[in-house]
Amino acid sequence: MAAAARPIVIAHRGASGEAPEHTLAAYRIAMEQGADYIEPDLVSTRDGVLIARHENEIGGTTDVAQHREFAARRARKIVDGRPVEGWFTEDFTLAEIKRLKARERIPELRPANVRLDGSLEVPTLEEILALVRTFDTQRAAAARARGEPASLHVGVYPETKHPSYFAAAGLALEPPLLEMLHRFGYSGAAAPVFIQSFEVGNLQALRGTTRLRLVQLIEAHGAPYDLTARGDPRSYAALTAADGLAEIAEYADAIGVAKALILPVGADGALGGPTPLLENAHRVGLDVHAWTFRAENAFLPPVLRSGNDPAAHGDVGTEIAAFLGAGTDGFFIDQPGLGVRVRDQFWRDRG
Repeated sequence: MAAAARPIVIAHRGASGEAPEHTLAAYRIAMEQGADYIEPDLVSTRDGVLIARHENEIGGTTDVAQHREFAARRARKIVDGRPVEGWFTEDFTLAEIKRLKARERIPELRPANVRLDGSLEVPTLEEILALVRTFDTQRAAAARARGEPASLHVGVYPETKHPSYFAAAGLALEPPLLEMLHRFGYSGAAAPVFIQSFEVGNLQALRGTTRLRLVQLIEAHGAPYDLTARGDPRSYAALTAADGLAEIAEYADAIGVAKALILPVGADGALGGPTPLLENAHRVGLDVHAWTFRAENAFLPPVLRSGNDPAAHGDVGTEIAAFLGAGTDGFFIDQPGLGVRVRDQFWRDRG
């Protein structure tokens, strides 16, 4: 039997616990901390350029509200079945986006990140891939200077955000994503790339055009953005059933799932035992990547919190170790340096 692969550490929106998410600074910190993959969420500008933002609504992650010239762009739209009000990337050209600066999305929990508000640009996918290439080149040169092998490469784990919405607007995300990945030399199943989506249809279509690895994202059951809100008659609960996982295995290589679907938190505030999801997914050949681990008390099971301050850091290391012990193949984390240390210790102890 083949040896199990070492679980991967995915820097969620970069090192978003260390710098405002989806900025080159956050991605650079994540790579320096040893993350295996960095994760950009991708949306489109009006002129079809892919940029990294958590959502296409950018009122909370940029200083757009401070730009009087864009006041009239504020709008109310229906995105995946839900009303959203604010400023939307598809209403701005890239040149206009570059006039904005990134802001910390959750300043009440990450006040240290606020120091960088107003100093960081919104990056394009091309800029992110160029950063990865530069980092890999520099790391390889340093390794050679030490007489060590230079075979490691930072991977990219892009998410197509609201792909049906953007396709309906004439701004399909997949063609420019594949074109840019191919331009930077990523091709085939061995490339350090995972393309993820909360939708099913665009992943199924991608499987017909690329062998890059694909990841079906799955929300906690009953979440507001369930598949039914995305125009699919199924639910995420149906996808996590045994036959749903077998269907996913026909077009995807892994699933990225909300943590509660693997180890739910019990009424006592502690992590419970594993659900059948891991075993069932592995049985049909799917890797399982869990999201999202964050060090702040606000995001931890009650028994792992360090006190009553939501912004204080608790014992996320114990939480991660529990998921790795259950057999999780990778995990998304906002503090990737911490995740790397926990993963590496787990791997050493495993022998």
